[in-house]
Parts: sequence; C-alpha cells; structure tokens
Amino acid sequence: MSSIVSVSSHAHAAELRFGRETYHPRHRARKSAAGWCYHSNRRPLGRPEVPLIEVVDAMDRQVRLAQPAERVVSLVPSESASVADLVGIERLVGRTDYCVEPTGEVDTIPSVGGTKSFDVATIHALRPDLVLANKEENGRPLVQALMAAGLSVHVSFPCTLDESLGYLESLALLLGVDADRSDAVVSCRIAVQRARRENPSRAVPVFVPIWKEPWMTFGGGAYASDVLEICGAHNVFSGRQRLYPLAADLGEARPRSGENVDARDTRYPRIRLEEVVERGARVVLLPDEPYAFTEDDAVAFREIDVSPSLLVEPVDGKDLFWYGTRVAGAIGRITAQVERLRPACFGGYPNK
Repeated sequence: MSSIVSVSSHAHAAELRFGRETYHPRHRARKSAAGWCYHSNRRPLGRPEVPLIEVVDAMDRQVRLAQPAERVVSLVPSESASVADLVGIERLVGRTDYCVEPTGEVDTIPSVGGTKSFDVATIHALRPDLVLANKEENGRPLVQALMAAGLSVHVSFPCTLDESLGYLESLALLLGVDADRSDAVVSCRIAVQRARRENPSRAVPVFVPIWKEPWMTFGGGAYASDVLEICGAHNVFSGRQRLYPLAADLGEARPRSGENVDARDTRYPRIRLEEVVERGARVVLLPDEPYAFTEDDAVAFREIDVSPSLLVEPVDGKDLFWYGTRVAGAIGRITAQVERLRPACFGGYPNK
C-alpha cells in the first residue's frame, strides 16, 4: 500500500492522513476562490507505488513530491531564509535578487531575477524539485507559467502568525524535516505561545506606513497587523479598508462598489496623514522595507501638530513582514520595542 502524508496549509493547520494514491495532479483546469487559474491533469505514477509527500497550498492546490525536495528555487525572500534555517543553504539552487538572507551565504546562490520579473526559462534550467512562491509577492502570470512548464510549485499566503506556523510545517514536510523535532519550527511555536500568554491588557496604538506619495499602510487582514497585535501594539488602521478609486481613499470622493471592486485586495489603504491623529496613534514605526523611510520622514511625523507629540522610531521591516523562521526572533524584538515605548504612552504604567 502506498501511503500519503498530507499537510493542509490552505487553512494553515497541520493535518496528517494516510491513504492510497496512484496519480499526480498536473494539467486539469480549475479556478481558485482567489482568482488564480491553474491547469492540472491526473497521470499515473507507475508501479511500484511510492510514498508521496502531499501538501495543500494556500491556493487549495495539491503539491505532491515523490521524495523530499533536494533542489529548491525560492521566489520569496523570507522563504529563502526559512529553507536555509531548516535544511541549510545547500538545498537552494535559485533565488531572487531580493533574497538577501542569510547574509554572506545567499550570494553564492544564482539569481533568477526579481520577485515579479523572474525568468521562467532560467528556473526550468535549474531542474528544481520544488519552487516556492507567494500569492502576494510574485506575479500571477509568471507563476502560472512555471506550473504550465510542469514544475512543482508551492504557493503560500500566510496572513496571521498561526498561518505562518502552518506554512512552516508544510515547508518542513516538503523538505523532509520533522517539524516537531526542528529547532527552527519549535522556536517559532514557543515565541508565539509566550507572546500570547504575556500580551498586556492595554495595547500601544501604533501607525506603520509602508509607502508614501500617497501614504499607504496595512489593515487588519495583513500579516504585519497580527504581528503588532501579538507584540502588545494595536494597528490603528486595523479596521480601515482600502477604497477605490484613490480619491475615495483620501476622502475626496465617494467609494465605488460592485463586483469589480469587491474582488480587489482591500488590505492596503491609501491614507491622509490627518487620519493618523484621528485614529489615536501614539507611536509611528518606520520600517526599512518595502519602502526605506528616512530620518526626514521621522521629522515630518514629529512635527505633526498634536499633543503630546507622536513617538517616532525605526523598526526592522523584516521583523514585521517576514513570515517563516524569522518569527522566532522577530516577536521578541518587536515586543521589546513596544514595551520600551509603553511608559511614554501610558504615563509609566506598563500594563495599564
């Protein structure tokens, strides 16, 4: 009997099941709820039957490997770092220009281009057992081209820390790692559990921009918002959705509605700076990615006419936005920063 170990990362909760399977999905047409179209078809694996590693990814696609992936191309910076932490840099045979971790080691791995402009032919020539992609990070047509070329592609899309943990369990399985015995995975679990247990009763109200001209931030459905919440902060834009067109987001026009608008991503609103004060932010954290904010930006926020003045500090963008193995250290660093700012926000009472 052939046995399949399956981990569902679509719901991002691990589930083990065993059964018989003698086919591999490849070119049958189907469309996911998120609108990405894939083509797959069932073909026999042949005899004798072999154990399969089966993972259901964030697009509700079954990703199946006959054995743990030895040759991996990662199109996502945080996932490149996670592969290196789980099994070593040697498994990576391709990365993007923006995959910069682990520092000093990843430079030896050939680049396949940008996260949204990678070269499909170059990736195919690397003969990967597995390609790691992300629904938000990578361009849909190019990811579909990789699938059409017959490559095994895992698409991730964690929007919470729990989903990040589920993603890590799936990645570990694809790489042949026992998640329960992996220091990298266990450390992430412990960090999340500890942060939940020690989360203060009163959160520090925080604003984090991610772009300017126009100013842009993230709502409650974004991964970074969940990171802030578990670290003792409150994203003051957690309840704010992106409106269309831009003028509506900026309060200058009525928002559109209808099927075309409802299907669009609303997690990243464009905002007026006045909203930062109106929503009660006390702290502004300026990340160095995806936009590298500078001290000039910090001065602009400090000069906003509000009493008391906004507390403005830089924050490591990777700690906020990178899911995967970075979670283990990121939660502690962001929590420490929030707690250091807490007395200035609430009059010296740490958990008031």
